[in-house]
Amino acid sequence: MFARTERLLLRPGWGDDAQALTRAIANEKIVRNLTSIPWPYGVADAHQHLSTAQSAKLPAFLIFARTQQNPELVGGIGLQTDPQNRFGPPELGYWIAESHWGKGYATEAGHAVINLARDSLKCQRIAAGYFADNPASGAVLRKLGFETTGQIVARHSSARRAGAPMLLAIADLNDCVSSDMDASRHRVSARERWAA
Repeated sequence: MFARTERLLLRPGWGDDAQALTRAIANEKIVRNLTSIPWPYGVADAHQHLSTAQSAKLPAFLIFARTQQNPELVGGIGLQTDPQNRFGPPELGYWIAESHWGKGYATEAGHAVINLARDSLKCQRIAAGYFADNPASGAVLRKLGFETTGQIVARHSSARRAGAPMLLAIADLNDCVSSDMDASRHRVSARERWAA
C-alpha cells in the first residue's frame, strides 16, 4: 500500500532505506517520544525494522518529501495494535526527523493514513497517544480530528529509560475531515515509479 499527498509520498520501507532511516530517526529528541523504538538506534535496528513482515491491515510507511531530485526520507507513520489492548482500535503512530519539524508533514501524512484507514481498511475509529511533555504531538492529533479521552497511562520509552505519562486520544473516522485531496486519488500500485 502506498499513498501520495501534495508534498509527500508514503511507502513501505525497503532494505536499502536502512542508512537513511538511521540518519533520520537516531535522535534522542525523537526516540524519547516513541514507545517501540530502541535507544540508542543503529543501522542494525533499521535493518531489523525494515525486514519485519507487515500486516496489510496495519500498514507502516516511511514518509518521503517529494523533491526535484530523489525523495528525502523525513519520517515514519503507521497503524499498530496496542499490545495491552489487542482488541481495541488500531493506534496511529508517527515521527518526523528533527530537521523537518514545523513543516506540517506529520499532519499531511496523518490525513493520508486516516483516509486509507477509513476508505480502504474500513476502520471506524483510530486511537493514538502522546507523552504529556510533548504538546506538539497533541496539536497534530487535534488537527487530525482526535479528541483526548481523559485517560492517562504510563508508557515506556527506551530513550527516557523509564515510563512517562501518556495522554490517550481517539478519532471517529466518520467525523474526521479529509485533507485537501481525496486519498483514493493518491493510492497507487507498487509498480508505479516514485519519481518526484
